[in-house]
Amino acid sequence: MSETPSFAVVGHPNKGKSSIVSTLAQDDSVRVGEMPGTTTRCREFPLRVDGETLYTLIDTPGFQRARAAWDWMQARASTADRHPEVVRQFLADPDSPGRFPDECELLRPVMDGAGILYVVDGSVPYGPEYEAEMEILRWTGRPRLALINPIGTADHVAAWRNALGQYFSVVRVFDAVTADFEKRVELLRAFGQLQDDWRAPLARAVDSLLADRRRRRHAAARAVAGCLASMLTLQVDRTLGPGRDPDALEPELVREYQQRLEESERRARQQVEAIYDHHTLERREPALEALRPDDLFSAESWRVFGLTRLQLLGLGAVGGAAAGGALDVALGGASFLAGALIGGGIGAASSLYAAGRLVDVKVLQVPMGRRKLVAGPSRNRNLPFVVLGRARLHHALVAGRAHAQRGSLDLAVGVRDLLEPLGDGDRRALEKQFGRLRGGRDVADATARLTDLLGDLFGRDDAGDRDPGRLRSPDAAR
Repeated sequence: MSETPSFAVVGHPNKGKSSIVSTLAQDDSVRVGEMPGTTTRCREFPLRVDGETLYTLIDTPGFQRARAAWDWMQARASTADRHPEVVRQFLADPDSPGRFPDECELLRPVMDGAGILYVVDGSVPYGPEYEAEMEILRWTGRPRLALINPIGTADHVAAWRNALGQYFSVVRVFDAVTADFEKRVELLRAFGQLQDDWRAPLARAVDSLLADRRRRRHAAARAVAGCLASMLTLQVDRTLGPGRDPDALEPELVREYQQRLEESERRARQQVEAIYDHHTLERREPALEALRPDDLFSAESWRVFGLTRLQLLGLGAVGGAAAGGALDVALGGASFLAGALIGGGIGAASSLYAAGRLVDVKVLQVPMGRRKLVAGPSRNRNLPFVVLGRARLHHALVAGRAHAQRGSLDLAVGVRDLLEPLGDGDRRALEKQFGRLRGGRDVADATARLTDLLGDLFGRDDAGDRDPGRLRSPDAAR
């Protein structure tokens, strides 16, 4: 048997076996279908971290003629110690592949040394037709774990627990479509209980997955920090021809500026999705003109993710006081701290004034008597907090999304629910780096420090992975 544990995911047709494989292998290429028979041949899906295979999931066809196969085995049974040998005889019989193709296909990896993950649907009633399958699996003599995957409701989970407990040493409820990272790790730990030889390698696998999770989180933070840095340093310009009215060109320039911001956010989202191995994920991203609730520049997005007037005043006062404090130092204290007080007031007022404007547009003189219309960089203190709020939501949904989940990612949830709001300390630390980026001061260092701040923030969002109970309504967050 290979030193790397492998698990054959078996069960009745259309009970979510492929969904289990997709989620546990973190692979969205696994075919998941609603019609029985989506899987007809065994296929291996190794989970690799840094090139090392931690374990392998084997997607198998469903039992089709379990009762007849069980009758075949019973007719040749003697004592319990020979049950595995009877299963091998069943596979070796030249007539079996023709009469029992699905049973032969799913049992081969099991008899080659794979553990068994038996999957049932907790939304349907338990029935005696499943007992033939469970008896066959028991006769293999291989370590077995049962997963109750409630495809619909969980009305019949209790009955399934009672039945499965008689055949399997470990029984877990595991929804492949909604299982978060913590549930996947918990299940992996349960695998280690099946066989002593697997305890050490699966413990290492858990450690590797946790370390890999931290690396992915940091990489996502780096992608978002890069997005914020590009937004806060963005400038768009147009050369004004002779007699050209700047006011006529300004709307076009602002539209281009907005589109460049949207493109930057879209690239960051794609990067975050790839970091978490979601390569086929579809997102609903309305065009700028639609101003849908999940659009970057909609009033709702700014209301939900932006700062309140009080928070804007606080950040403006801090920034203004810092500038005023520099004046006090320059005057050797002769101003008796008047610079800090005046600076704080001016900074707070300017923050409120700028909060309603995305970007300033100005006319600059360039060589040879020409003029240039320039938009940016944005001084709007709300902009990076809106982008960050949307990025936090996107990251939480992507990081917590099971790979078996199909369909588009609905970011409109951001209008209704929020993660825990930022604290005052978080806002001040973030604003410090945002300010450095706006001023173009040591952009590389500011981006690196921002990455660390976002990594810590994403880690708090990701504690226990995404727990819907930790999401809050916009009203509660305010």
